[in-house]
Amino acid sequence: MIWYENLYIGESISRKPEKVKRLKWKINHHAYLCNLFIIVLCRYGTNLLEIIPARELKQRCYPKQDLFIVGIAKGYNEALETAAAIVVDVYKKTGGFAVKSFLLQQKKAGDQT
Repeated sequence: MIWYENLYIGESISRKPEKVKRLKWKINHHAYLCNLFIIVLCRYGTNLLEIIPARELKQRCYPKQDLFIVGIAKGYNEALETAAAIVVDVYKKTGGFAVKSFLLQQKKAGDQT
């Protein structure tokens, strides 16, 4: 799993760095997280983003290595709102909907500094 440096966080999740760090650790170590969803760049097709329940990551066969996590949210409705906020943010910054290429470009720029 790869984490986006400027992670989008749902409204009901505390933005305290230690809380976010603990949630990331739990997700990385497959702890059971009820009602937590991760938002990842779409791995297949032309969709923009995927919303995945964090509990699915507990499955051994789930393909975790290719996940580029750009957001976390509590509850499916909040995950939808956070995904929409990501798309709107990219649109405001670029004038288009190339979410995947924009976020990967941001990651690459962050890796070079």
